[in-house]
Order: sequence, then structure tokens, then C-alpha cells
Amino acid sequence: MKPVRSDFWHSDGRRLSGLSTLFLLAPFFAVIAFVFIYPIVQLLVISVTEPHPTLDNYARVVGNPVYARVLARTLWTATLVTVLSVILGFPVAYYMSRSKGAVAGFVAVCVILPLWSSVLVRTAAWSILFQRNGLINSALMGLGLTSQPFKLLYTQSAVVIAMTHVLLPFMILPIYGALRSIPNDYTRAAAVLGATRWRTFLEVILPLSLPGVVSGSLLVFLTALGFFITPALLGSPQEMMVSTLVSQQIREVLDWPFAAALVGVLTLFVTLLAVIFSKTLRFDRLMGAAS
Repeated sequence: MKPVRSDFWHSDGRRLSGLSTLFLLAPFFAVIAFVFIYPIVQLLVISVTEPHPTLDNYARVVGNPVYARVLARTLWTATLVTVLSVILGFPVAYYMSRSKGAVAGFVAVCVILPLWSSVLVRTAAWSILFQRNGLINSALMGLGLTSQPFKLLYTQSAVVIAMTHVLLPFMILPIYGALRSIPNDYTRAAAVLGATRWRTFLEVILPLSLPGVVSGSLLVFLTALGFFITPALLGSPQEMMVSTLVSQQIREVLDWPFAAALVGVLTLFVTLLAVIFSKTLRFDRLMGAAS
């Protein structure tokens, strides 16, 4: 019997037409367009039409060294957070993929549970730890490693550490999905051929897990570019990021066109990055289907 496709078919065997499918999905696309696309388009329009039709707001973003440094600092911070997330997340994902039973469940809960708590709560917890008389400085002074408390709060290091902690699950889960899709037969075949565990990891497991690494890196990097709460609470004005600058321009300076131009530059960069990745890697492999 000739197999039939399951796409767009009713349980009774009738196939939905393209027009019917579009009609059913129209409310969903309308909500997406109104909630997500319309506000962004409106901001981009403001950036080139107020106070009059001009590109001066974009020239101000690119030409002013102060704002150029804010953009560069944002990219550098997002890159650091992504690299640290890969270094810390890959071993956890590898251990999760090789664990079984209660151990696997415990590790999965430890990874997923932070996602259920507020980012504000986790950032506030880090602010308590980073205080001059907080747990970290108290431990260092108690161990005799320093006689004076370090300045940990309101530094870029504090921002990078806290953002890495918040975004780490978004790196672990895609890598875990890629590692789980690698058949055990591959590692057994490598062992039969005489490969050591380290060589099997370098030549079999690591290359096949790269789609998960790329997917997690893209997710963490793009999220870090627009992060607001953690830089606002743990960073200093001298180390401002784009999200904090946009908030300042809207709430304090009331310069909406310039804030919209900052959003436009960030949106353009994110779009270009997403297009480059989508052109170089297949989307299903980015999502961890490394088979």
C-alpha cells in the first residue's frame, strides 16, 4: 500500500487545502503581527521621521564615540557570556546525556528549575553575594586570602557572571539534545577500532554535537545583547550596555527617536547574524537534530 503523507490531513483522510490552512492560522499570525511586529516597525518609523524625516539619529549612534563604545561593550559582554556558557554548559550537558535513572532526573531538575524562577530574583541574589560584606568577600577574608573586601558589585565582572548563570540553561539544553541524538553504536564502533575515550570524544562526539553548541551559542548571544535587568542592577553607569542606554533615553531624557535608532541598530545586527547562521547551517540541525 502506498504510504500517505500526514501533513495537513484530517483523521478521516481528507486533506486541508492551502486556503483552509491559511484561514485557520490567520488569527495566530494576526496576534503575532500586532503584539511583536507592529511595535518594532513603529519604533523604526519613529527613528527616521522624528523630529523630521532624517537619518541623524543613526548618524549620532554610529558617529558618537560614547555610543559606539556602548555598542562595542554590549557585543563584548555578550561574547564573554556565550563563551563562558559553552565552557560551563558542555560538561553538564554531556553528564546529563550519559546519566540514567534518578541521577539524570536530578541533574535535569537542577538545570530546568532556575528557568521557573524570576530573573530579577536571581539577579538580586547575586547582588547580595557581591556586596562588600557579602558571602564571597567574607569567605575570602575568612580564609586569609585578602585583608580588604574586593569591589565586586557594580562591575562588568559581576554582570558577566550573573548573566552567565541566568542564561546557562539555554546553552545546556540544545547541547543535551544534540548529544542525546548521537547513537551509542558510534562510540562502541570507535572503541572496537581502538580509539581511546579522549579520541572518541574529539573525533566522534564533539563534531556531532556542534549543531547543539551553535544553536545554544546563538540563543545565548542574541538574548545577552538585549539583557536589561542584570546590567541595570549589577553594572555601573561607566559600563552601560545598549539596553540600559535605551531605558535611560526613554525614561530620563525622553529622546524617543534616538532610543528608537539604538533599537534599530541592534535589530539590524541581530537580523544580519540570524540570516548568516540560517544560510550557513540548516535550521533543523541548529535545533539539535544531529542525526
